[in-house]
Amino acid sequence: MTTILLVEDDKNQRLLYEQELSLEGYEVVTASNGREALEKVQVQLPDIVIMDINMPKMDGIEAIGKILSKNKEIPVIINTAYSNYKDNYMSWAADAYIVKSSDLSELKDTIKKVLANRAEDS
Repeated sequence: MTTILLVEDDKNQRLLYEQELSLEGYEVVTASNGREALEKVQVQLPDIVIMDINMPKMDGIEAIGKILSKNKEIPVIINTAYSNYKDNYMSWAADAYIVKSSDLSELKDTIKKVLANRAEDS
């Protein structure tokens, strides 16, 4: 089963995403900030990370840098309410960048594409 690390500080969004992605057949591990995400990655390496950017304790950009410095093979999708981070070169390390929407079909499609691309590359 594919494991997703979902990093989202908003509790309601985190629960919604966790439920929706579980229904798609993924095992979902959650974290509420970047620091917690780093701890989770050290315990269990996910197949893919979905990362919010604006979070307390450690933002998503910093967390992505630290996660990828430990294992550059983990695909990362930035999922944020802010489109302006797309221009931040630090976000370019991510495999995809999605602006949050109440419709999760773009996120679900992107997860499938990124995982399929990684499978082809390996």
